[in-house]
Amino acid sequence: MKFTFSWLKDHLETEASLEEIAEKLSMLGLELEGVENPAEKLAPFVVGYVIEASQHPNADRLRVCRVETGSGEVQVVCGAPNARTGMYGVFAAAGSYVPGTDLLLKSGQIRGVDSNGMLLSERELGLSDEHEGIIDLAPDGEAGDLKPGQPIAPILGLDDPVIDIAITPNRSDCLGVRGVARDLAAAGLGRLKPLNAPKIEGTFESPLKWVRDLPADLQEACPYVAGRSFRGVKNGPSPAWMQKRLKAIGLRPISALVDITNYVTFDLGRPLHVFDADKVKGNPTMRMAREGEEVLALDGRTYTLDPSMTVIADENGIEGIGGIMGGELSGCTEETTNVFLEVALFDPVRTAASGRKLGIISDARYRFERGLDPDSANWGPEVAARLVLELCGGEASEVVSAGTIPDTSRSVTLRENRCESLGGVAVPAERQVAILEHLGFPVTSRKDRTLTCSVPSWRPDIVGEADLVEEVLRIQGYEDIPVTPLPRETALPRPALTERQRRASAARNALCWAGLNECVTYSFIDEPTAQLFGWEDAAIKLDNPISTDLSVMRPSVLTTLLQAAQRNADRGHGDLGLFEIGPLYKGDAPEGQDWTAAVVRAGQSGPRHWNAPPRPLDAFDAKADALAVLEAVGAPVENLQVSTDAPHWYHPGRSGQLRLGPKVLAAFGEMHPRILNRLDLKGPLVACEVFLEQVPPPKKAGKLKAAAELAPFQPVERDFAFVVDETVPAEKVLRAAKGADKALIAQVDLFDVFRGAALGDGKKSLALAVTLQPREATLTEEALEAVSAKIVAQVEKHCGGVLRG
Repeated sequence: MKFTFSWLKDHLETEASLEEIAEKLSMLGLELEGVENPAEKLAPFVVGYVIEASQHPNADRLRVCRVETGSGEVQVVCGAPNARTGMYGVFAAAGSYVPGTDLLLKSGQIRGVDSNGMLLSERELGLSDEHEGIIDLAPDGEAGDLKPGQPIAPILGLDDPVIDIAITPNRSDCLGVRGVARDLAAAGLGRLKPLNAPKIEGTFESPLKWVRDLPADLQEACPYVAGRSFRGVKNGPSPAWMQKRLKAIGLRPISALVDITNYVTFDLGRPLHVFDADKVKGNPTMRMAREGEEVLALDGRTYTLDPSMTVIADENGIEGIGGIMGGELSGCTEETTNVFLEVALFDPVRTAASGRKLGIISDARYRFERGLDPDSANWGPEVAARLVLELCGGEASEVVSAGTIPDTSRSVTLRENRCESLGGVAVPAERQVAILEHLGFPVTSRKDRTLTCSVPSWRPDIVGEADLVEEVLRIQGYEDIPVTPLPRETALPRPALTERQRRASAARNALCWAGLNECVTYSFIDEPTAQLFGWEDAAIKLDNPISTDLSVMRPSVLTTLLQAAQRNADRGHGDLGLFEIGPLYKGDAPEGQDWTAAVVRAGQSGPRHWNAPPRPLDAFDAKADALAVLEAVGAPVENLQVSTDAPHWYHPGRSGQLRLGPKVLAAFGEMHPRILNRLDLKGPLVACEVFLEQVPPPKKAGKLKAAAELAPFQPVERDFAFVVDETVPAEKVLRAAKGADKALIAQVDLFDVFRGAALGDGKKSLALAVTLQPREATLTEEALEAVSAKIVAQVEKHCGGVLRG
């Protein structure tokens, strides 16, 4: 919301400075976006008087001007065709910055003649695109009060600062300058002037009448509309003062009639519309649009309407979209002499919905969808008539209307102690009454320390006692609210990061160190891809997706990660490693999402190297990634079991799951060929999913663990080779061997797997390296033999393994 300082003073009688106004606006909840003073930008430029303009000796189209600048006489070479002796122009001295052309002026020679400055055009000043000639401040030869050296900003009327404020959606009353002035007056920065809306008596009966043709259940679409006719008007340019204000806030002046409607929109927050009455056939009618009807709007575009939209129509068809934009066919032009005025009330919700469907953003829609003052339909025709008669002449008809203005009258009570109990500031009762009445809330009753206030029609956002408390406190001053820290529940502050955040960070670090690149993808996918990953739950399907490709919440993070891999493969990046940490979705309950660290690797294990040729990726690469993440987040990886029941999107026989008892902590393996074919990916491609929220929480801190003690004795390593059935997993053998003597056996590693005819069908040999770490004495041969016997017996008991001879 923009307005100029002088515009504000039309409604606010004040001695406050611009700085005081700007500071108070933010404290009132009308956040100051900025203050722009055009006079500051034009400060280097002054009035220059051309003493003489003679022909350039070396150029036909240039003139040499002697210019009096108020601080001396300078010579300027000028190429403007209107440069002449005796004119007053805008002078810029050497060293000045010219905003319109982004030029820093320097003294120099032009075709052999010295030039020490410049006479400026409107484009060079940044005022318009006009550059056919330089600015002539006295085109009729009447200099008036012009004197060389005067600052140019006041003469051009560009010394009025522009204030820009942000309006919250509930403060529709401040979408007009008068509403802002009302708040400032209540805050003690002046007095609100009376509304200039004198009763204009009509001199003839309006030939056009408003008609409402709305279904019984849609009367609220346009509950009331008023208007009046004008005849004999002259629609020329609007006066300079109005044009300057409209230009200052970014609007382009068009004509007096159109400028009046725009001016009232920003001045009083009351959108208006005017029709060329000679182009209207029959009485204008408020009705609902019919399916497929079209309208050529004032923005030059044709819009297709539907029955949910309110329109203004006549026998010619649609003449405007209610509350949004008028139509081109009945628009006013310079030839317009007879006018019909529209001052309507439209349903805010319907106006907002129609505007979104049509993609139209207009100043009228912005105000209607936030709710207008219903009483503005009473004074709107009077304000418009005053301006039309003053600026365009003619005569006005009597006011015509249709419908009923909604009754918004209501009262709200305020207990005198509620400002202190809700806001923390004790405001005296008399001060509360004064604030509310300055804001337009007359106190109709005071009884039992309770105020009863009538809510003004322009404040639809006031519905309860807390709203009145807020009104009092913002005028009293938010700075008066004491700073009160929240009570601490414990002596120590709570951790800054949650367990989920810590785990996500640890997983991210581990995967980055593994050489993977992090992705951030949408949590939405298309239905066919979701079905590939077992989607059945309708609860994660969106009711109103922005695209059919983004219609389902992903049931696995791999879905969007594989799509990212496919996009990379299409661009020639076949060997890649990607990961993402984010949620997968299983239902609409809060617990229906699970934070997951997902990894995708494609192609070869690494770049080509003379000493280590790359190999195709396999399930063990994915398992290593999963174990790295689990170890980083604190999972007891030494206690995990591997099962082969991975989800169906993994390759059967080349995948598995890592479990801790019944809990599945991770899934890993090669992707199923069916998934790769559907997503147009080439193998080998492996992946893993680590379900971070399934990892058990860390144990509560108890006694501090003693520092690790270094063993004083040399470790001993013994190798064993066991023949076991092909179906026995190596992990089971490793676990059995390590359990033979937990105090002495420090580590067990698998270093070889052998299959051959010598072992027999269905058999394999697993070679283990067992590290023994004595802590009390050096191991003797007898002790080594005893431990070896335990290992052999344990493997035979739990795995059926036989020591290979």
